[in-house]
Amino acid sequence: MAGLRSEGARDELPRDEGSRRLAGAPSRARGASPIDTEKVREDFPVLSRELPGGRPLVYLDSGNSSQKPFQVIDTMREHLARHYGNVGRAMHVLGSESTEAYEAARDKVAAFIGAPSRDEVIFTKNASEALNLVAYSFGNPAADDPRFRLGPGDEIVISEMEHHSNIVPWQMLVQRTGATLKWFGVTDEGRLDLADGVITERTKIVSIAHQSNVLGTVNPVAEVVALARRAGALVMLDASQSVPHHPVNVAELGADFIAFTGHKMVGPSGIGVLWGRRELLEAMPPFLGGGEMIEAVWMDHSTYAPVPHKFEAGTPPIVEAIGLGAAVDYLNGVGMEAVEAHERALTAYALEALKEVPSLRIIGPQSPEGRGATLSFTLEGIHPHDVGQILDDRFGIAVRVGHHCARPLHLRFGIPATTRASLYLYNTTGEIDALVRGLHHVQKVFA
Repeated sequence: MAGLRSEGARDELPRDEGSRRLAGAPSRARGASPIDTEKVREDFPVLSRELPGGRPLVYLDSGNSSQKPFQVIDTMREHLARHYGNVGRAMHVLGSESTEAYEAARDKVAAFIGAPSRDEVIFTKNASEALNLVAYSFGNPAADDPRFRLGPGDEIVISEMEHHSNIVPWQMLVQRTGATLKWFGVTDEGRLDLADGVITERTKIVSIAHQSNVLGTVNPVAEVVALARRAGALVMLDASQSVPHHPVNVAELGADFIAFTGHKMVGPSGIGVLWGRRELLEAMPPFLGGGEMIEAVWMDHSTYAPVPHKFEAGTPPIVEAIGLGAAVDYLNGVGMEAVEAHERALTAYALEALKEVPSLRIIGPQSPEGRGATLSFTLEGIHPHDVGQILDDRFGIAVRVGHHCARPLHLRFGIPATTRASLYLYNTTGEIDALVRGLHHVQKVFA
């Protein structure tokens, strides 16, 4: 497995196989990776950056936002420089080229997630907007379909491990409609507790994370879908942490909606995706009104364009969508099965490596089975903010600290915050060793 490419590292940071071993620490087995990590890292310009003080960058924060390869950067630059025009409106060459590239990106995303139809792919500005879009449809008087009727006595089910983006829209819906919000709990091991009675015949929609952004837990979607179907409820997945890391096929998942975002899958920010079953999207009222989403407008009423354009009011994030298409091309080139296998090997390695750090507590599954490459932890007696600052200032290691937009989950475990290392296709075992050595140093500082 390739290490970092930057030169001039401080001696605290391990740089070769011999120096990666802490004094007296047992050797850790390295799982085989199908990815040529050194070659992949060459595609990401920021990974060769040297930080102030001669520190190489160790980027372990992809669960927050991934880095971008030249292939995405160059595609977006080329479109802005030579092909940019508004989409779906202009009749000139630039408008045609932009529209063609924008719709080609939709085709790529649809194929990437196994969507039965390209028209089921809605571009949004992020996953949060996609989740809000679906929540807006429930209890909306403009929605004639009984599946979207919501009022007192009806129920919405989420889980205790959700990102705030999959909590707050449903809380707002409850406030508007008088419905009841319920949730699955989380076990001490960080697994979803599918307790009997949470989903009932009054449940209208179940919306959960496909993979937790804190615990790394991959949830049992098939079981949740089966429970929801028996109750006649719809199912939505927040797939922001799964689509970038695993092969995802919406037809096989069995959910009715999924939401994910471009900036976590080597694409740009400002672009997200809602996939929904076509017949449901056709039954839902528009979320936003304006140009492009209309069929015809009179002064007293309007008719709407068919999906997907019904949900894409105004000038969309054109270049960002094209950049997302380039990100899909890049991930397809590497192979999502290879990405998943690489991360599985890294996760197993990291779980073993972190055991060498005294008083470190992993919040979430302790084994690599049924989890992704997101590892959140605490160090006894040391606040995560101090951990993150020392790792960054001393070693150039970028991790995230805080509650990661999942405060209820942290309250469930009785902690205010965690330190989170989230891995991706460009990370190496050498970087995990660097993290372990950095955490030892943090403990010495506070000893």
